[in-house]
Amino acid sequence: MSPTISYKDSSRQRRPGSYHQSMDMEIKPPPPAPYMGNHTERLGEDDTEALLQEHDSASYMVPRGYRAELGSILLLLFLYVLQGIPLGLAGSIPLILQSKNVSYKGQAFFSFVFWPFSLKLLWAPLVDAVYFKSFGRRKSWLVPTQYILGFFMMYLSTQVDFLLGDVEGKSPDVVALTVTFFLFEFLAATQDIAVDGWALTMLSRENVGYASTCNSVGQTTGYFLGNVLFLALESASFCNKYLRFQPQPKGIVTLSDFLFFWGAVFLITTTLVALLKKENKEVTTSKEETKGITDTYKLLFSIVRMPAVLTFCILILTAKVGFSAADAVTGLKLVEEGVPKEHLALLAVPIVPLQIILPLIISKYTAGPQPLNTFYKAMPFRLLIGLEFALLVWWTPKVQHEGGFPIYYYIVVLLSYALHQITLYSMYVAIMAFNAKVSDPLIGGTYMTLLNTVSNLGGNWPATVALWLVDPLTVKECIGAQEQSCGTTAAAELCTKLGGSCVTTLDGYYVESIICVALGFVWWFLLGPKLKKLQDEGQSSWKCKRTN
Repeated sequence: MSPTISYKDSSRQRRPGSYHQSMDMEIKPPPPAPYMGNHTERLGEDDTEALLQEHDSASYMVPRGYRAELGSILLLLFLYVLQGIPLGLAGSIPLILQSKNVSYKGQAFFSFVFWPFSLKLLWAPLVDAVYFKSFGRRKSWLVPTQYILGFFMMYLSTQVDFLLGDVEGKSPDVVALTVTFFLFEFLAATQDIAVDGWALTMLSRENVGYASTCNSVGQTTGYFLGNVLFLALESASFCNKYLRFQPQPKGIVTLSDFLFFWGAVFLITTTLVALLKKENKEVTTSKEETKGITDTYKLLFSIVRMPAVLTFCILILTAKVGFSAADAVTGLKLVEEGVPKEHLALLAVPIVPLQIILPLIISKYTAGPQPLNTFYKAMPFRLLIGLEFALLVWWTPKVQHEGGFPIYYYIVVLLSYALHQITLYSMYVAIMAFNAKVSDPLIGGTYMTLLNTVSNLGGNWPATVALWLVDPLTVKECIGAQEQSCGTTAAAELCTKLGGSCVTTLDGYYVESIICVALGFVWWFLLGPKLKKLQDEGQSSWKCKRTN
C-alpha cells in the first residue's frame, strides 16, 4: 500500500554463476552462487542446489552442528541486519516527502531508488569475478562497500535536513534525494551480492541452510529498524503520546541522528570483520556454470532469445499493471488524507506472522505441474482489492475526527492489507514455483536470476508510471479568484496569491485505480490464458543450447 507497508516484489536476486577470475589472475573452481530472499521474500529461497553438489573431497569433512558455527551464523545475521537498514530508510522517505506535500511526479522520480536491487544482475558478475585473492573473495567487496556506506551515511547525516527542506524557507530537493538514495541502495545491493556469496562458503554444508534463515530474519529486522522504528521515534506526536511525560516539538531521534549512528555502526563492525574474520579457504568445488564475465552476459542473451522465455518475459512485464495504483499510491494517499505515517508503518508489524505462514500454505497448491493456475485464480481477487483500496481512501476523511482516527478504522485498514497480502503471496509463490520448475538445472543460478529480475521489473516500472500519472489525471479548480486555473504549479501559485485556493474536483488516484483495474481484467481475459499455456511447453522449450 505504501513504501512502508507495501510488498516489494522479490527485489533481491540470485546472481549468475560464480567466477574465480581474481585480480591476481588466479583461476580456480568456484563455490555455488547463492540466492536469498529479501525482507519481503520470506520463503527462504537460498541456493538449494548448493546442498546437492558433488563433493569429491567430502571425505575430510566432519559433520558439525550449528553450535560449532554459531559465531559465523550470528555474523551473517548481523550483516543482513545492516543490509536492511538502507532499505528501511529508503522506504521511509516517500512517507516523509508526502507529509511535506511533494507532488506525485516527485514521488515517481524518487521511486527509481528502489530499482538497484532488481537490476543488480547487471553488475553481479563483476562482484563474483574480480577480487583480491590475498584479502578474500567476498571481503574484497564487502569491506570497501560497507566502509563507503558508513562514511556515506555519516556525511548524509550533515546534509539530509537540507535535502528534505527542513531548513526554513526550503522545499525538499527531490532530484538530489533520488540521486543520493539511489547510490545508497546501489551500495546496499552490492553488499548483498557479497554477503549472499559469502553465506554458503562461511558455513559448512550441514549448516548452510541457516543462511536463508539469517537472510530472512536479519533483513526483516534491519528493515524494521530503518523504517518502522525510525518513523515512530521520529514522530513528535507518537513520542509525546506514548514515550514522553512532557511534550516536545520533535521526536526522540531525527533522520540526521539515525544516519550518523548507523554510519558509525557500519564503520566499527566493518573494521572488526576485516581484521578478525577470515574467509574459508577449504571450499569444496563444483562445476562452473559459466567461464567468465563475457560468457555470463552471452548466456543471459541466449536465454532471453528462446521463444518460450521471451513470451514469459513479455507477459510477466505487463501482468502487474492492474495493481500499480493500489500498490504504489494508496499508502501515500492515506498519508495525504491525514493518517499519521508512523501509524501506517506500525500496521506492518502484525502482518509479519501472516507473511511467514502464507508461503508455507500456498506452496502446497503450487508444488504440482501447473503452479501458474494459482497465479491466474488469485489475480481477479487482487484486482478487486485495488478497488477496495480506492474506497478505503475515499472513506478515510469521513471518519477522521479531531483526535485522529477511531480504532475500527485501523482494524479495517489492517484487514484490507491482510487480504491484499493473501492474494499477493498467492501470485508471488506461484511465479517463484514456475521459475524454479522451468529453469535449466545446468545453468540454474543464471537462469533463475534472469526470470526473477524480469518479474521484479514487471512490478517496478508500473509503480513508477502510476505515481507519475496521478498529477496529470487530477483536475483542480481555482476557487475565490476569477479567471484563474490550477492546471500547473505556476498557475496554482498565482491562484493562491490572488486570494484563491485550488480545490480538487477529480482526484487522479481514483481515475487511475479504475483504469488500472480495467487494464488488469483485460490482461486476465486475453493474456492470462497464454501465461497458463506456457505450463504445457515441454522441457526442451526451456533448455538453453550452449557451446562449451
